[in-house]
Amino acid sequence: MPRPPSPGLTPLELEIMQVLWKRGPATVQTVQEQLSERRRLAYNSVQTMLNVLLRKGRVRRRRRDRAYEYAPALTRLQAARQAVGELVHRMFEGSAEGLVMSLLETRQLSPRQLERLAARLEARGEVRHDDR
Repeated sequence: MPRPPSPGLTPLELEIMQVLWKRGPATVQTVQEQLSERRRLAYNSVQTMLNVLLRKGRVRRRRRDRAYEYAPALTRLQAARQAVGELVHRMFEGSAEGLVMSLLETRQLSPRQLERLAARLEARGEVRHDDR
């Protein structure tokens, strides 16, 4: 069984990262203001979470005037890959096929969508007819 991926983002960390991905580098105050559209968090709570993300290597910071500015060190694609990898490992014992079958069984992926995905993989040379 494959090694588990490093822990992904918590729901609040993901919300903060979404602000940074959308907006770009931002101060604690700016992140707090952007988050206030969805939830009220104290300045210190946002600052603590940004420092947690910094320690985890998910953001970087630089001093700008009298405040720190935080920027994503992790792209949205990297975060998605990590989250999917964690899901596949935890829920499907490392089987990506298990994930796809679950999407089919729960009707979140239609047979037509699966056909389109197979065609895209074949076009990229990642699937041969005898692999199906």
